[in-house]
Amino acid sequence: MSKALYTVIALLALVPFAAQAEEEKEDCTTVPQAQWMSQDAIKAKVAEAGYKDIRSMELKGSCYEVYGFDKDGKRAEIYVDPATATIFKSTEEGE
Repeated sequence: MSKALYTVIALLALVPFAAQAEEEKEDCTTVPQAQWMSQDAIKAKVAEAGYKDIRSMELKGSCYEVYGFDKDGKRAEIYVDPATATIFKSTEEGE
């Protein structure tokens, strides 16, 4: 087999991994970033929803991924719309 064919096969093998990486990005809003709430305001809204001891938060796609604990003390990963503080998804330890 030619070197070019091996290259094509290798590149095609990587396509599923690229698609998976793209799927991991979360989309919560189309609102421009200039109109997003502050991180402190997001943390306060998440706390109002019953989550506590917010440890950290990071931007994933157009969502804030917030790490803390739920009302039962289980670790939680919460995806939040940065413009409205709407919780889109929450996963607790063991899910």
